[in-house]
Order: sequence, then structure tokens, then C-alpha cells
Amino acid sequence: MKKLLVFQHVAHELLGTLNPLLKRAGFGIRYVNFARNRDAQPSLDGYDGLIVLGGPMSVNDSHRLLHLATELKLIEDAMRREVPVLGICLGAQLIAKTLGAAVYRNPEKEIGWYDVSPTDDASSDPLLMELQKTEKIFQWHGETFDIPQTTRHLAFSSLCANQAFRYGANVYGFQFHMEVDEPMIQRWLRVPENQREIATLRGDRHIEQIYSETARHMARLGEISERVFRAFINLFGIEKKFLRLPSR
Repeated sequence: MKKLLVFQHVAHELLGTLNPLLKRAGFGIRYVNFARNRDAQPSLDGYDGLIVLGGPMSVNDSHRLLHLATELKLIEDAMRREVPVLGICLGAQLIAKTLGAAVYRNPEKEIGWYDVSPTDDASSDPLLMELQKTEKIFQWHGETFDIPQTTRHLAFSSLCANQAFRYGANVYGFQFHMEVDEPMIQRWLRVPENQREIATLRGDRHIEQIYSETARHMARLGEISERVFRAFINLFGIEKKFLRLPSR
């Protein structure tokens, strides 16, 4: 059985649609919840891969959130071991910083559904090769990162040029949230701090807009995320019938 280590930063940011795919593939999953235990010192020993989820903090807060330094070291360790790594939102920023890139405030926050486009390099990427010219993908971030050297830039949006990258053959950073489903978004929108953030950014009506757009775009996102995450699971060398991607 393959074993996966997952770094979590807030209760409402979970594996989402990744979870059932990983379970069906037979993975054992261990969450390390740094919101509950900031002093946790996990090890990659005995694990076959790493997923680093999102969170509201900044990568640059490592002076006061010491677990961020712990995560940076473990991401570096995972790269050294050459195991598959996926970073989502904050997780992507942590991977970028581990690789020596700057992380900083984006000119504008992206909260809600935005057009994301693949780069030319994405056309040959195992995970993102099926993306159309533009796809509506859910976002929730105020910071961005430079694309690290020696990586492949895979996606961009009009408000945030650096949306995805790949390092080597099996390390991915996604600024966007491809793992969300409708109940997960609804849960995020009920968090009081999130509601205040949205109201400050665009007013209370933006929450209604997100609900409306979620109903329109979720089905397509579900199709995309299943293909992308199945391809990620394939990086572990698991041969199972359900992981074979349908041909077009």
C-alpha cells in the first residue's frame, strides 16, 4: 500500500476531490494538521509522496509560524527523495520558495472563478495536457510567486501570470484550487473570516456571485480535476484500471 503525507493548515482546506481517488487507488493517508499542532515534526520516512494544502497565512510568515520552516525542509527532503509532490495554493508557494523563488503579494486578490489558460509547455505535460485554451477554475489567494528556475511554467491567468509549474518529473505547484467541490466551496463561504475578506474586497454581493458561478462551472471543473488528479496518482506507478485515462 502506498502511503501519502498531507500537510493541512486550516480545518476547511482538505484534499477534496483528491480524497476519493486516492482511497480508490489504495493509498494510506496521514494528515499533519499544523493548525492544531504547530510544533509537529513529521518525517517522510515510510511515505511515498507529499501533498501540501492551502491556507490563509503567508509563506513569508515563517519567523512567527515556525511550522512553515518545517514544511520547507520536508519539501526539500521530498524533492531529494524524488517522490511525487503536489502543492496547492499556499503549498505551491512553499514549493516555489523551497526552489529559491520569491513569494509576494499579487496586485489583485483572486477569489472566485477565473479564466486560467495553459502555456505551450502544458500541451506536453502529463497532468495538464488536456486543458482547453481557457478553463474556469476556482481561486482564493492574495499572494503569488515567481516561476522557479529549472521548472516548467504551465498555466496563467490575466490577474496572476504564474498559476502552475512543474519541477522535474513529479513535483507540481498549483496556485488554483482544482480540488474543490460544491460543498467544499459552500463551507469556505460560511467561514466568518472568509466572508469578511470577500466583503472588504468586493462587497457582500460577491458571495452571491460565487454561489451562482459555482453552479455553472462545477461540472466542468469536476471533469478536469479527475483527469488531472488521476494523472498525478499515476506518478506513483500504480497500475489500476480506474486510473487509465480515457482516450479522446
